[in-house]
Amino acid sequence: MNPVSRLRSSSRTPFLQVVKTAVAVVAAVLLCRLVIDGPFPTFAAIAALLVVQPSINQSFVKGLERSAGVVLGVVLATGFHLWLGDAVWVVLVVIVLAILLSWALRLTPTSATQVGISGMLVLTAGVVTPNYSADRILETVIGAVVALVVNALIVPPVLLEPAHLAVARLARDTAAAFERIAIGLTEGWDDDRWHEALLQARALRQQHARAEASLTAAGESLTMNPRGGRHRTILQRDVAVAEHLRVLVTRVTGMTRAIRDNTAPGLRSDPVVGSIATEVARIGADVRALSARVEATRIDAPDGTAALDEGPDPAEAAAPALTAPLRVVRPNSQHWVLIGALLEDIRRVREELLGEDD
Repeated sequence: MNPVSRLRSSSRTPFLQVVKTAVAVVAAVLLCRLVIDGPFPTFAAIAALLVVQPSINQSFVKGLERSAGVVLGVVLATGFHLWLGDAVWVVLVVIVLAILLSWALRLTPTSATQVGISGMLVLTAGVVTPNYSADRILETVIGAVVALVVNALIVPPVLLEPAHLAVARLARDTAAAFERIAIGLTEGWDDDRWHEALLQARALRQQHARAEASLTAAGESLTMNPRGGRHRTILQRDVAVAEHLRVLVTRVTGMTRAIRDNTAPGLRSDPVVGSIATEVARIGADVRALSARVEATRIDAPDGTAALDEGPDPAEAAAPALTAPLRVVRPNSQHWVLIGALLEDIRRVREELLGEDD
């Protein structure tokens, strides 16, 4: 892999966030020049650059981490300067002690890095006095607060739509996986077709992991966000649907693997297998209906708020197509292991869709 390619991200930062970062830096520097009489407020500019994050909650956390690191670094550097002066070896001692102190206090990477950087900047910037150190701390606080305010006032981000679409897509693809099983049992697929179906079913696990990551990011974006409102209700529904889909993804993968490992030429002719195919097709229809209900929930209403359908909760499968559990009076002597496993999986999926207890 080309090392230079690692310098570039697979996706761009939203342009709005770039604008907010620039506004925060300019506002923080100008405000510091009005409040503090001194050199260019470097600490304020750095704080503003780092604190503007994709969500308000992340900005708040970054502001706390940044401020804590600056306070520790400035206090450490000021103390050693008053004690030992500002020789080069003193700067190195302060940096090493900052690293050890951060490790001892179990600081986050942001705070730990900031302790050493702040200490180094204070000792190398010029004459260090208690007033100088206090001004640098004040600069950092101003920069962090300005960045947080800018991020909150200029269209605070809501990352619900990508998560909502990811959940709907996962439900749709899970339904397709069940439908593939029904088609394969009906048509009598060979080993290669079942192997391909298994690969597609296994891919659902990674897709579910990505959907959960999107839901986590959406939750982060709604924390401390004044635009949260009814978006939080939709997020709760999507989280509930994703939890249902986690079980269904596990089941459909297991069913596909069981058939791939135990399929035989005479499997298609077994009458119970035909009934199983019918039930699995109905499962696919129910999961596809679940996907449709998720997609029918509108995220962006004309007034800029979240709009909920008047229908049932998407996490609840209304009027499922599943029939009563199948009964096998005489098990097939050749395929009874596979048939028994599929029947148990159908029972568990049915319980999940109907919300029944095991």
